[in-house]
Amino acid sequence: MPISASARVNAPVGPRVLSLDGEVCGILAGVTGGSIYGEFVTEKLGLDRLARKHLSGVKYEEIALEVGLGMSARFHDWVKESLQGKEIRKDGFVYVCDYNYQPRGSLAFTRALVSEVSFPRTDAASKDPAKLTVKLAPEMLRSSRNPPKAELKLTPSKQQKKWMSANFRLEIDGLDCTRVNRVSPPVARRALVEHAVGELRDYEREGSPWDFGNLTVTLAQSHAEGWYKWHEDFVIKGENGDDKEKNGSLVYLAPDLKTELFRIKLSHLGIFRLHEDAGEAGSEQIHRIEAEMYCEQMELQSHA
Repeated sequence: MPISASARVNAPVGPRVLSLDGEVCGILAGVTGGSIYGEFVTEKLGLDRLARKHLSGVKYEEIALEVGLGMSARFHDWVKESLQGKEIRKDGFVYVCDYNYQPRGSLAFTRALVSEVSFPRTDAASKDPAKLTVKLAPEMLRSSRNPPKAELKLTPSKQQKKWMSANFRLEIDGLDCTRVNRVSPPVARRALVEHAVGELRDYEREGSPWDFGNLTVTLAQSHAEGWYKWHEDFVIKGENGDDKEKNGSLVYLAPDLKTELFRIKLSHLGIFRLHEDAGEAGSEQIHRIEAEMYCEQMELQSHA
């Protein structure tokens, strides 16, 4: 298994800081991936009957960034515009710092594309902070144990304490969502096609169209009449044209349950399954159902 380049520079335990195009964008909640490894090929057996192997190129693992609130507009705009289908490539650094925000190591990435966005799960019973996970696919990585000295003047965001998985509101046209207690994490991902660059050992990457994952919504059966009707019309009766799909939003809220922190627009939702939530025996008395829907587009509309 290749050793992550980000892991090789994290000996000094301290904050990780993201920089994009020369601008410090904020403190990261977590970083994984970012290894540099060589691919090898096995040749046909020769007269000596040995399977000769040799390296055929250099590969760069995607970098997964976990972020809370407090990241700069440059970062959020990159995510937003990428989800809109724009091919925006950025150079940057993940700095590993001491507690005075002095870089002690770094992972530099070049011409990175956003390849996956996983929004936080929502659960009314959760006490966990919400985190956004963004995967970057770079065309090149370089790690360093001795980055140039630079003072990164940052302090942890106080807003992070406001962003909790339990504080949310689901809105879907024509449906009662007031008793929704859980929504699966909305996920958007896309494959990247690699093109060899002349005689170089690196590759250019080009993004394919986004694939937006399904949503699973859990709600009280007592408030599910509209959901049952939509399922009957859409699935059983076959009334499932574009005009029967629904639009909506998943809104992440501050503790006052009024102030919006994030809003994700969900377009062209189509229900395809409705069933009882098995849950855990004796865990609750409320009878709940699960509704599963496909989604054709997700758009980050606003952020704190």
